[in-house]
Amino acid sequence: MAEDAGASGSNNDGGGIKEQDRLLPIANVGRIMKQILPQNAKISKEAKETMQECVSEFISFVTSEASDKCKKERRKTVNGDDICWALATLGFDDYAAPLKRYLYKYRELEGDKAAANQEQHKDIC
Repeated sequence: MAEDAGASGSNNDGGGIKEQDRLLPIANVGRIMKQILPQNAKISKEAKETMQECVSEFISFVTSEASDKCKKERRKTVNGDDICWALATLGFDDYAAPLKRYLYKYRELEGDKAAANQEQHKDIC
């Protein structure tokens, strides 16, 4: 696992996906980990690589479940509701509920932005 993470161009799963394309950037993972730790805490390279592997696998696991739902419903686009459904289906209810609340607020803000852009466009035309 950790040994393969440094091989930037290696195909490790026979599917042709490069390791760098399969994993989240390690710098991003390290930044997220550091946010929760005391300021003087250190994180080993091994810890970052292990977490990188875990979070990347988790994202793939949840996304795959959501994608299967979409395929059954003959849809091509996985949306936020599908991710929330997948989290709940996979037993991650503690994450699904807060994510649903975030998604609702996100959509409200995006709706406000879209309405503001439409108003601005009317003023210009």
